[in-house]
Order: sequence, then structure tokens, then C-alpha cells
Amino acid sequence: SYSTCSSPPPCGRQSEMPKIVDRIEEGKPFYSFEYFPPKTPAGVANLYERVERMGKLEPLFVDITWGAGGSTTDLTLELSSNFQQQFCLETQMHLTCTNISKESLQEALKAAKKNGIQNILALRGDPPKGEENWTATVGGFNNAVDLVKFIRAEYGDYFGISVAGYPEGHIDWFKDEPECSKDNYWKDMQYLKDKCDAGADCIITQLFYDVDIYLQWVKDCRSVGITVPIIPGIMPINTYGGFDRMVGFCKTKIPKAVREGLDAVKDNDEAVKQFGVQFVTDMCRRLIQEGAPGLHMYTLNLEKSTMEILSNLGLLKDTFERRKLPWKPRIRHAGTTGKEEDVRPIYWANRPRSYMARTLHWDEFPNGRWGDSRSPAFGELTNYHLTELHIVDEEDRKKEWGHELTSQADVKAIFASYLDGKLKRLPWCCSIDTETESMRPNLGALIAAGCLTINSQPRVNAAPSDDAVHGWGGPGGVVYQKAYLEFFCAPQTFAKLKTILKDHASIRYTAVNVKGDFETSAKGPVTAVTWGVFPDQEVAHPTVVSEDTFKVWKDEAYGLWIAQWKSLYDASSQSAKVIQEIHDTYHLVTLVDNDFVNGNIFAPFEGFSAAAN
Repeated sequence: SYSTCSSPPPCGRQSEMPKIVDRIEEGKPFYSFEYFPPKTPAGVANLYERVERMGKLEPLFVDITWGAGGSTTDLTLELSSNFQQQFCLETQMHLTCTNISKESLQEALKAAKKNGIQNILALRGDPPKGEENWTATVGGFNNAVDLVKFIRAEYGDYFGISVAGYPEGHIDWFKDEPECSKDNYWKDMQYLKDKCDAGADCIITQLFYDVDIYLQWVKDCRSVGITVPIIPGIMPINTYGGFDRMVGFCKTKIPKAVREGLDAVKDNDEAVKQFGVQFVTDMCRRLIQEGAPGLHMYTLNLEKSTMEILSNLGLLKDTFERRKLPWKPRIRHAGTTGKEEDVRPIYWANRPRSYMARTLHWDEFPNGRWGDSRSPAFGELTNYHLTELHIVDEEDRKKEWGHELTSQADVKAIFASYLDGKLKRLPWCCSIDTETESMRPNLGALIAAGCLTINSQPRVNAAPSDDAVHGWGGPGGVVYQKAYLEFFCAPQTFAKLKTILKDHASIRYTAVNVKGDFETSAKGPVTAVTWGVFPDQEVAHPTVVSEDTFKVWKDEAYGLWIAQWKSLYDASSQSAKVIQEIHDTYHLVTLVDNDFVNGNIFAPFEGFSAAAN
């Protein structure tokens, strides 16, 4: 389907084990991603899209940093909450002692718990910007040990707590020296043990590039009685200057071969990146071979190098095995009661964040066939769902689809450019899913015929549940899909289509216009369009079309024409008039082909002339 900016779900029991320490499985190396709060609204928008894309790769968790001196407190809480609730990614939120009182920290922890966050990375933190030395805040905390003790005293075992480890010693021990002395190294080791004894259940290390130093440090940790999992922190090398600044700031030891290799290509950005990817890949491969439970990737809000490293390691090839469902289910945190979500309407496939926001406060979820009249109501559609939720900078929207329009043909051309990969997004969708590739030529013909497609999925007949494209639910099963199309079209196009569909008995249509005039050829109110059969389980049918929810989705689908597109133009312009006319007159149509074995949902459009428009 036109995807989904969402990501597939963690599989099986992991979705019910929100603490990082409980999700680590011996012999199954994982990866996780760290991000930092951007400084601009455009940066935040870009980060949201990047996290949604990277979330498809099934990280064990993601985390978001806490700015120096608490400078990003509100944004860190917002990002953490949205990653957890709207992206359904297990999220670890950083907390530091810098410039924060016990009262402020308590508020942050309350907000984290309220939003389902159950993992905290407890840090002392760096000095505030412009200050060389770290000092405790009056009424605050002296160090991470105090912070861990406070969280455990206030919240017991609710939170999983990670702490930082420093294979080369914390920089405070050797600010004026080239490296940490032996005495200070062991003092730092004892301090790490104090953090674990206070209640930390996981360690994530500072970046390093010398694997031998890390391996010896892990042995030393075990020798003093530290038993919690130790996750190496990995920072890809993206640019020479960035690498130099970071290792200089942290006083990180650099193997001679790495320094010489980078110096040799420092004036060639692409060569630096290629060298960095290969070196960090080799480094990570050795870490995994030596027993590291996983890799915590310091992404610096970038993705290319991280993805290449994980791909080189072969860690991305089995993501389908971790998909419990074909869509990302919300995370059940401690204290959650009621029925677990196991079915979702297909209409929000490309806008999962909106769906999550509009169903955020549901106490229970509809039954598997979405036919229970007692099902909870969707939250009211607001400007938040139409604009603020999917933040895209206005200038970016103008570049993508905000061209001047003279007629509806110009709109059709924009949809075609999106399908051809020339545009990154449309108001209804933000990327093209892998399974859409097989449908791309037919979808192009559909657009040429005047049907502006916004969602689709191909038919699938008994594909293995571990299929790299269509698989979900874990190994050993088979999965099915009915072909599905969703598009806007002019009234005369829809009228012609209805006539043609009389000769295609397996295909059902449902349609509505902006005024709410509804019609359908479906024989019942709900139809499963995705299902799977697995050993020792009932048949699962996690994706449906539903008459009631289609009517709910209608308002959002039409609202995007105005909020995301017409708003880019002067109200009296020809462009605004073109969009308004489409909004006012076009039908929103869905087609479902019940013949998932031999059906061809595009057959009605063969020879279908755009002249109907």
C-alpha cells in the first residue's frame, strides 16, 4: 500500500514487555536508535519522518536526549510521548541532573508515566552551555546515583532505568590529562557499580572506536560484580570534521589505522563516509561475535550510514520475523487493562499517527470483525490531525505539491509525479511501500484515467508469513490479502465505473462525497482485507474495511485537500479554485476484490478512458 510512514510492530511477547532489560534476548543481537531534539520546527518535522522510516526496521527501542541544562525539556517530552504513543516505538527518555530540581524531575516522570513511557536513561548530564564545571542545582541531585535512587524510591519497579558507562573513563577524571589514570579508572568503575546497586538495570556506553578497550572494560565490570546487560554505544562516522569534533570533545581514543585512514581521505566527503561505514561495520561485527547483546546507534538524527552498517551486518534481513501484525500496534504499558488491539481499518494505513491520536483514549478496542456496536467513538477531527500532527514545513509542501494549477489535469500530474518517485509525499501519504512496486504501472494508468489514488494493497494468496514483503505474525504461518484501491474521482468517472463493475462480480465498491452521500455494493458492513493462519491459533484478520469507519475517515480525507493543499494558495487564485472544486465535487471511492486467488482489481479500468472526466 502507499505507505505508511509507520513502522511494523515488535513481535510476540516483546509488545507486552516494555522494559528494555526484559526485551533483550540472549543470542539475538538487536539495535536501537538515539536521536536529539532539533532546534527548529522544520528540523522537528524532518526528524518525525526519519523516525517513522527507521522505525520500520524494528529497533528494540529508540531514545531521545535531554538538552544540556534541561534546555529541551518540553520538546524531549513531546518527542518521547509521540514516539511512544503515535509511532508505537518503545521509547527511552533521557533525564539529567543538570539545572533540574526534584520537583521538576517529578513532573517529568509523571508526564513520562502518563504517556506510557517506561524506560529512562538516568544521567548526571553535562555542564550548562558556557560553563566548564558541573555543579548541583539547589534542591536537586548530585549525580546519577541520586537520580536512580530517587526514581526507584518514587516509582518502585515501574521504570526500566539505564545508566551510562565509560569504557575509557568519564572525562571528568582526566580533563587535564591525556587519559584516565588507573586509580581513577577503578573509581569510575565503582561509581558505575553504585548506579547499578541503586537500581539501574542496563548500561549503555559512551562512544568508542577501540574494541579491545571496550572488551577489557566489560571484563572489569563483571569482575566488580556488575551483572546488568551492557550495550555498546556506536557512533557512525559521517564527516571528517564532525568525527574530529566529537572525539576531541569526548577525548575518545582512536586506533592508529583509523586516524591514518581518515586523514588520507579527509578532503573527500564520500570517501570519509565509505571508510567510516566499513570500519564501524567491522567493529560492530566483532562486538557481536564477542557477545555484545546489541548495538545502540548514535544516529545524530541521520540515517544513511546507520542503515548501511546494519545492512552490512545482516541485521535488517529478518525484520519481518518481528512483525506481530501488518501494522504497528500500540504498546501496552504497566497497568493496561482491557482487550489488546488486534484489528484496524485500512483507511489510516498512510496516516497512522492520526489514527493513534484519534483513538488514544480508547479503553478497549473493537472485536476482530469491527462489528461491535459498542465500539468506542473516534476522537473529534481537529486541526491538530489535519495539519499540526503531520508537521511539514509550508515551504516543503509548496515544493512537493504546491505548484500553480490551471486545471484538474495539473493535479493529476502531481499525483503521477508522486507515484513515479519524483515527489516524496502527498497530503494523504508520505512514502511508497515496497509491496506497491508490483502495482505501480497499473496505479499510473489509474491516475491517467482520472482516479487520484491515495491507498492500495495487492492481492496475496497464501504467502509464507516470513515473506520479506508481505510477511507478518512470525514464522510458520500463511498470510492473505484482498486487493484494495482507494481514490478520488469525478462524479462522471464514478458513474462510468459503477456501470463497468456490474460485469465484475467479485469487486465491491464503497463511495462517499464531501456532503456525506454514501453508497456501496458491499453485502455487509465489514470485510476483512488482510488475514493470516498460524499454528495453534485462531485465524487473525487484522485489517478491515468498515462502513462506519469509512464515514469517519471521509472527513479527514477531504479535510486534507483544504488544510494541506488549498491553504498554500491565495484564496482567490485559480489554484485554490481548482482544489476547492475537486474537494466539493469528487467522490472518495474504495474497491475490494474478494477474489484473492485469481482476481484482477484493475480489470475494470482496462480501456477505461479519461474522457469520462
